[in-house]
Amino acid sequence: MEAEQTRTAPLAGRIAVVTGSSRGIGRATALTLARMGADVAINYRSDAAGAEEARAEIAALGRRAIMVQADVSLEEDVARLFQRVEAELGPTTILVNNAGTTHDRLILQMKLEEFDGVLAANLRSAFLCTRAALRTMLRARWGRIVNVASISGLMGQAGQANYAASKAGMIALTKSTAREVGSRSITANAVAPGFIPTELTADVSDELRKYYLDLTPLKRFGAAEEVAALIGFLCSPEAGYITGQTIAVDGGISMQ
Repeated sequence: MEAEQTRTAPLAGRIAVVTGSSRGIGRATALTLARMGADVAINYRSDAAGAEEARAEIAALGRRAIMVQADVSLEEDVARLFQRVEAELGPTTILVNNAGTTHDRLILQMKLEEFDGVLAANLRSAFLCTRAALRTMLRARWGRIVNVASISGLMGQAGQANYAASKAGMIALTKSTAREVGSRSITANAVAPGFIPTELTADVSDELRKYYLDLTPLKRFGAAEEVAALIGFLCSPEAGYITGQTIAVDGGISMQ
């Protein structure tokens, strides 16, 4: 019976924090982890309605879920987030750094605050949440960290100097984290999605959508659930010997 439960709910007893999980890839990830047995903290900055929908979906699966409003680019908000998770669910042993934003503009037209704002939302948030989560992971001597990067961080992209730099930084942060805490059975990996239709990409022009589609060997866009499936595997016990890696979920765009 115990072996069967481990197979069907490999993350039973684990507490997961998924940042930016009221919608898109974050929400799909939260649901995937819940189906694998984890209890989940839904983090959101402004989309309370979406966060409540995600919480209700997880509760319907029979898992515990809370929703916590926090701007994870702010140190005080991150401290409050993890304190509440530990008080209401338990110590965090799974962290998915998914929160992020874009503000596309050519370098010569980009304002400093537009560059800094994207780096804060994407990269600083991942650092702050990783630092906070590691405190409980180190005590547990077990943990899973997955950073949601992008193929823009692997390839660069015109008009996305800020976004690409932030995602490349997340990949480097992943590798440094993996080296620092691997001896404690804590893994850190990154996933690099290609073009995934979500609220974040809703304003992309038809011309740019066609450009991405033409570049994609599979000739289709990906789905948030496909990215979430990989994240779920990287959080599983079976992925315990995978760390410091960046895996693209992009239909083949970034293949070497």
